[in-house]
Amino acid sequence: MLRPLLVPLGLYSLAGLIASYFIWHGLHGQRGLKTGEEYEQRLGQLRLERDLLKLERLQWEKRIKLIRGETVDRDIVDEEARALLGRVHKNEVVILTQTADGGSTTR
Repeated sequence: MLRPLLVPLGLYSLAGLIASYFIWHGLHGQRGLKTGEEYEQRLGQLRLERDLLKLERLQWEKRIKLIRGETVDRDIVDEEARALLGRVHKNEVVILTQTADGGSTTR
């Protein structure tokens, strides 16, 4: 008496479990719908980072153009030489600041 009722119930349950497995992987799996949204967000972040790096590159190219060539911007050369040599002009004000590791730097 129970057998005619349990066999279809077991088959429906098995079919429901299989369908649930495929539905879950369709949404959350390696190539699922939510993964596509995550890829789009990551792609947007990477595009923003790329644009910021392009802007930084343009700024560096502009500074390099000021140093290279027949005419050299004296302010840029002076600034770079002072930073490289660690020297200051006698009329400049030096401000000592603490770094995170306890050391001091000059500004």
